[in-house]
Amino acid sequence: MITHFGTPRLALEWPSSVVCIGTFDGIHRGHQRVIETAVARAREAEIPAVAVTFDRHPAAILAPSRRPPYIASLEEDLAEFARLGVAATVVLPFNASLSRMSASEFLNEILIGKIRASEVVIGHDFALGNGREGTSEWLGQRIPTTSVPGFEWLGERVSSSRIREFVASGEISRANECLGRPFRVTGVVVSGQKLGRQLGFPTANLARAFDQIMPRDGVYAAVADTPVGRFGAALAIGMRPAVQGTSRTIEAFLLDYPGDSLYGSVISLELMSFVRPEANFPNLDALIAQMDQDVAQVRQIIDSQ
Repeated sequence: MITHFGTPRLALEWPSSVVCIGTFDGIHRGHQRVIETAVARAREAEIPAVAVTFDRHPAAILAPSRRPPYIASLEEDLAEFARLGVAATVVLPFNASLSRMSASEFLNEILIGKIRASEVVIGHDFALGNGREGTSEWLGQRIPTTSVPGFEWLGERVSSSRIREFVASGEISRANECLGRPFRVTGVVVSGQKLGRQLGFPTANLARAFDQIMPRDGVYAAVADTPVGRFGAALAIGMRPAVQGTSRTIEAFLLDYPGDSLYGSVISLELMSFVRPEANFPNLDALIAQMDQDVAQVRQIIDSQ
């Protein structure tokens, strides 16, 4: 998949394309329907499918106090575009200048002028341009447009907002169902207090690189992608009251890990399910006993997948 950031260097050699456009945070199952529709239409026309998205949530410019935390990183979203068959992705900087563009300017200067759109595919609730003038009806009068209905799962419409609610409440299994894949937390392994090592459960402490929605404090079953392979993981998120923690941490105990240092490495955790909420313990022996139970439960969950 070809990826462009911004439009200045665009010099596309294909004469036309089917374009799907949206914020696409997390690329959930509703987004996937939009992208798959564009890819199918493009294959029928024997032209490329191009995804157009933004480098940040539009609310970051239009209403900063209401900008939601992200579900996934831009890198993860780009990988999903490629997996779904998109030929090229254009990532536009959503800045003040772009936010002021009229729907006509956006359509004619960017979608048609730069990206060679001959057809547009959007979600049912998407509109482009200042004041959201570019609705599906407006677009349909100017360019062939397909508006894809919302996707429902277990009687509920899938949306980025609902997925954030599921993640924040620890309902990871429901979030994963809506995403169509596991929710991921990715970070760099940094040095911690090394208390886990003293307790017999050495952990990888993660430092994240962007503002991502985080699950409620507690223990989760996960699978970790590391530079040396994939491992089951007991993931703990929280304040660590049993050891008088003063800041929220993300710590992963990797099952059957050979023991090589991971400091400075990037690891990505696929969350499978919630195990238990964070709790305090009367002493370290009680904490260790609970951690033994957590690891055993995580093994059972991962083995059952």
